[in-house]
Amino acid sequence: MDLFPIFLKLTGRRCLVVGAGNLAESKIESLRAAHAAVTVIAPEARESIAELAAAGEVEWIRRPFEAGDVAEGTFLVVTATDVGSVNRAVYLEATGKNVLCNAVDDPPFCDFYFPSVVRRGDLQIAISTAGASPALAQRLRKEINAQLPLDTGDWLTDLGNLRREVVQMEPLNEERKLLLHQLAQREVCGYDGCPSRVLARHHALTNPIPEERKP
Repeated sequence: MDLFPIFLKLTGRRCLVVGAGNLAESKIESLRAAHAAVTVIAPEARESIAELAAAGEVEWIRRPFEAGDVAEGTFLVVTATDVGSVNRAVYLEATGKNVLCNAVDDPPFCDFYFPSVVRRGDLQIAISTAGASPALAQRLRKEINAQLPLDTGDWLTDLGNLRREVVQMEPLNEERKLLLHQLAQREVCGYDGCPSRVLARHHALTNPIPEERKP
């Protein structure tokens, strides 16, 4: 199966989760981590999900799924009940309205899969087996997680800040591209005397943006 790897911006987008048990819990957390506006439909919920609803972190509609619940404006749907017929009914309604849907643990009824993810700040490494073996994806995630330094996220933040400085100082050309690749292989820190920052400033002096191109 050929899948298109993509990272979606979900901030403020309406996402529907049908089910509020063990299968749904991690999916709800993933959507919340992306700042989605999450609505949960389920007659009962795990304590942690009920607490989120009580705190206003998610909207909980306390009843079973009904036809028409995939409302206009819904961006993405996850169905995670333990009743296959319900999950498939949700999937059919969502796809009928051109809304992407994931039926947890039922690959034929998924438009997308949740990957296993390694996170370090803004860095995300997503692993997918196209639903063939989630256990393998989890094993690989653990192996990568063990090898990746804990401070990688902080380093990436400093690298991103330095990249923005370089983009402001230098014109778009092959030299700038090579510099950015070089910086991505070096230690980068936030203080002004950081050797990588000194290198970037020196490079900018020899490759300045022409006056007519400055904002």
